[in-house]
Amino acid sequence: MKVAIIFGSKSDTEKMKGAATALTEFGVEYKAYILSAHRVPEKLSEVIKELEENGFEAIIAGAGLAAHLPGVIASQTTLPVIGVPINAAIDGLDSLFSIVQMPKSIPVATVGINNSYNAGMLAVQILSIKYPEIKEKLVKFRKDMKEKFIKDNEEGVEF
Repeated sequence: MKVAIIFGSKSDTEKMKGAATALTEFGVEYKAYILSAHRVPEKLSEVIKELEENGFEAIIAGAGLAAHLPGVIASQTTLPVIGVPINAAIDGLDSLFSIVQMPKSIPVATVGINNSYNAGMLAVQILSIKYPEIKEKLVKFRKDMKEKFIKDNEEGVEF
C-alpha cells in the first residue's frame, strides 16, 4: 500500500508534513514530490503515470493560490485524489474554493485549509477498505482517541 504526496512548491513542505505523519502512524508507505501543474506539467504527467504503474493507491495533493494541482492530477488518473488547500493568499479561501469546486465527474476530496494531517487520515480510511490490518489500526486509533478525550475531560473544565 502506497500513497503519493505531491505539492507545488518547496515553500509548502512544512504544511504538507502532516500527511506524511498520519501515513507513517499507520505504517503506510509514501513518496513525496514537489511538482507544479503550471511550471512542469509534462513531468507531473510522467510521475502520475509512474504512480499508477507502481501500485500507488491514492494521491494527496497540496496547492495554494490558483490551486490547480489537485484538479490537474484528478484529470489524469482514476486514483483517489485528496486536495489540501494551502494558505498562500486570502486566508487560503481562494485555494479551498479552487480545489473543492471541481467540474462534474472529476472529483477531488478536499480537507480543511493547511490540514494535510486529515488528508493523510482520509487516505488511511480509503486504504482500510482493502487492507484489514489498516482497518484494525484505524479502529484502535479511534477507540484510543475517544478514551483519551473522555479521560482528559473527566474533571470538568475550569476557567
